[in-house]
Amino acid sequence: MSEASKYLSQLQVGEGEQTFLDSNELIINMGPQHPATHGVLRVILKLDGEKVLGTECVIGYLHRGVEKIAENRTYTMFNPYVDRMDYVAAVSNGLGYCQAVERLLNIEAPPRANYIRVILTELNRISSHQLWLGTHALDIGAITPLFYTFRDREEILKIFEKYCGARLTTHAFRIGGCQYETYEGFERDVKSFCNFVAPKIEEYEELLTTNRIWVERTKGVGVLSAAGCKALGVTGPVLRASGVKWDIRKAQPYANYSEFDFEIPTRQSGDTYDRYMVRMAEMRQSLRIIRQAVERIPEGPIMAKVPKVIKPPPGEVYHSIEAPKGELGYFIVSDGSTQPYRLRVRPPSFVNLQALDLMVRGQLVADVIAVIGTLDIVLGEVDR
Repeated sequence: MSEASKYLSQLQVGEGEQTFLDSNELIINMGPQHPATHGVLRVILKLDGEKVLGTECVIGYLHRGVEKIAENRTYTMFNPYVDRMDYVAAVSNGLGYCQAVERLLNIEAPPRANYIRVILTELNRISSHQLWLGTHALDIGAITPLFYTFRDREEILKIFEKYCGARLTTHAFRIGGCQYETYEGFERDVKSFCNFVAPKIEEYEELLTTNRIWVERTKGVGVLSAAGCKALGVTGPVLRASGVKWDIRKAQPYANYSEFDFEIPTRQSGDTYDRYMVRMAEMRQSLRIIRQAVERIPEGPIMAKVPKVIKPPPGEVYHSIEAPKGELGYFIVSDGSTQPYRLRVRPPSFVNLQALDLMVRGQLVADVIAVIGTLDIVLGEVDR
């Protein structure tokens, strides 16, 4: 039996599990109103006492038919809709969509636009990881990190607000380049933020990395092997924490990531603690990229020559980027008209969520909360 078949065959709720002392199995709901399900996720738990025998995720409470909406909007009109999927990382959503359409049109954004895109996207990666860390720690019972991370994330949101007027659903990019030129003092603000947040990341680690309660709640919890990740299509920090050195920014460079010097953080255990460590290291690598980009940002236009009416030639394209949560891909089919014939999104939260059942079997109910948090899902992206 192949590795993929081995893991996928285990994904039947409670299959092969035995109860103890003739106890009765109990089926309970966690969510969709539970604050620790990170949105409106309903998890059906099959329990033997406190032990999890299996789970089933019920999704769709936040479904808005985004992919079908795309087929009834022009390429330009649909652009802001993608910001509402992973609303914690709206900049990444916009970058992936714009680049997919640019590939259909066979155009490239100017160098200056690519530098601006990289700076904003990496700032967004840090803000996404900060929000994840604060809420994940809160789920497990640590309150202080939430205040620290939201305090520091505010500085990123201020830069976004000064750039394009939005803080959360940051609509920063256009097909062919950037929506706005940088404001006066943009480079200064970005450098100041890098200097400000670098020691703050050390503060996060002082609070948690060697904290006895944090270590006991995360080490050995929600273990997912490299083979399990590959069988289930898991990507992003969850994959890299299992020892797989895969990052689309390095493996299939887009924008101008090939021009920057940075590392791909990995760990080996594939547990909740290692996923925490990978994301902490990723924030430092994002700062490294931002510092290089802001020092070398060139002069020039921020938009390529794009027709006023966008009508890509008939064809199809799949383009993916490394979003904060993993591989975010867009598949677009063009029939030569002003609207996509078909558009499908490959969201990392949706794909990673299917690993939840495998990760929590044999764990305790309290560990389910830790594992949902460590996956870093956003239900706007899961349901679309």
